[in-house]
Amino acid sequence: MAKGKNHQPGGAAAVVEALVRPTVEGFGLRLWDVRFEKEGPDWFLRVLIDRDEPLDTDTCEAVSRAIDPLLDEADPIEQSYYLEVGSPGLGRKLTRDVHFEAMRGRRVAAHLIRATAAGEKDVAGILQGKDGARVTLLLDDGSETVIEEKEASYFKLCDDEDLF
Repeated sequence: MAKGKNHQPGGAAAVVEALVRPTVEGFGLRLWDVRFEKEGPDWFLRVLIDRDEPLDTDTCEAVSRAIDPLLDEADPIEQSYYLEVGSPGLGRKLTRDVHFEAMRGRRVAAHLIRATAAGEKDVAGILQGKDGARVTLLLDDGSETVIEEKEASYFKLCDDEDLF
């Protein structure tokens, strides 16, 4: 558990992202996301890393050991927290423009806040791209649909569909 004193939680993820990105990229990895989340009484700083081939726990541990001293020295977080370094996993959420660009041509799902005219809240298709806040999917029937980001509670990669 680390203890910091300089910044509020709202900006913690952005500060940590700037601190750890060079180290993560130095390992030949992509920094997928940084999340500072409260679960029960505890805070978790989650650094999600990615690469083209599967990640293993040794790689996650090596990154964790490399960034821990950086975080201790910079002391960017006021609360005590647990540091976790891992993969964004199967079914990863797409939250940034770079995520949408990286997953173009892959099957993604959107969970809509309001149901469509047909009563559906879940839409899946091949990601064609993202233009501003508009995400275009090629549906299974060959038609395209455009979803405004604010109309969906999330977009996620569907690489876990066949597992269940």
